[in-house]
Amino acid sequence: MVLRLLAALPFIGILLGVPFVNRVEPLIFGMPLVLAWIVLWVVLSAAIMALVYWLDPANRPSAQPSQEARP
Repeated sequence: MVLRLLAALPFIGILLGVPFVNRVEPLIFGMPLVLAWIVLWVVLSAAIMALVYWLDPANRPSAQPSQEARP
């Protein structure tokens, strides 16, 4: 359940957050606020997906099938 909520954060941040920051001023690193918001969420999306991958029990070494058992 927690992993699904984490995976939904980028969707919520980009699609539902943009209408609230849809303005040009202030400029952040020379970008309008809405563009900086989208860039921030693109970077955060990669970090969140890496965290989801790391927390997912299916990606643990004990959950991987053994390569030595195959003929």
